[in-house]
Amino acid sequence: MKKILIIQTAFLGDVVLATGLVEKLHAFYPDAQLDFLLRKGNESLLKGHPLLRQVLIWNKQEGKYKSLLNLLNQIRQEKYDLVVNLQRFGATGVLTALSGACQTVGFDKNPFSRFFTRRYPHDVESGTHEVERNHLLIESLTDKQPAKPRLYPSEQDFAKVQPLQGEPFICMAPTSVWFTKQYPLEQWVTLINSIDSKYKVYLLGSPADKEHCDRIIAQSVNTRVENLCGQLNLLQSAALMQDAVLNYVNDSGPMHLASALNAPTCAIYCSTVPKFGFGPLADFAQVVEKEEPLYCRPCGLHGYKACPEGHFKCARDIRNEQLLHVLDVAGQQAV
Repeated sequence: MKKILIIQTAFLGDVVLATGLVEKLHAFYPDAQLDFLLRKGNESLLKGHPLLRQVLIWNKQEGKYKSLLNLLNQIRQEKYDLVVNLQRFGATGVLTALSGACQTVGFDKNPFSRFFTRRYPHDVESGTHEVERNHLLIESLTDKQPAKPRLYPSEQDFAKVQPLQGEPFICMAPTSVWFTKQYPLEQWVTLINSIDSKYKVYLLGSPADKEHCDRIIAQSVNTRVENLCGQLNLLQSAALMQDAVLNYVNDSGPMHLASALNAPTCAIYCSTVPKFGFGPLADFAQVVEKEEPLYCRPCGLHGYKACPEGHFKCARDIRNEQLLHVLDVAGQQAV
């Protein structure tokens, strides 16, 4: 096995989880050239990755099909021994089927999987973690033990966040692409106001999240909160999270950043559930969710722009004491 391509063109978190395959394939084929294909916007996650030869980018902005055609030409020229496709939609299925690779493998939900060498089921109802589902694609080429996802912030990334680490601190990533996966603003305010003053609190996110986090700070009485949205790139955010006493995150991308750096995690689940297989993987990771069952939960795999029932009880019924308890435990372990 000399040349391998991994394809994952979905969301940020999906790319992070796919890095477990990079770790495993490198362990079994240390001399193989490993490449990774993702969609534009996620490439900074893999910047400087020591196990990857190159990162291919699907840039839909230059034209979805034009970019696909360019990628197909590039992929065919590489003459891969193996293409592993983690994406379940048709566009990457075409790339895989026409790649010219000796072996192609992917999930049976991909409409072009019948043209792959091997295909496997992808069942989000089984309770199996996505890392395990991904590993199924390469199990016959490695072993039965999945590798955890891992990212590689550079020395410069760690140096960038070092000045922020002079005292015990907590990171919070309050936003999500999906409203129903996002813990409500006023409840973040309540949590922040309850945090012991010995902790500095950093709010993390993209430039687009800055306004939301400014509103949280404006409504808070805690004077030890700083909005870092847009000031750190993804790997720098992950580097900061690694040394936090605790990272409060939604069921979204920052949760997976924490997993990839083995950073202590409190994952807040609103409309979704860990059973879907996308839960936190750090050694210290606890899930907080509504304690009593709710007839409408979960309402979907990815969430919605608004609560379908109008009450959003899956989030609003989470008690602040649940979140503070996780911090108490994490604080004791950090001593």
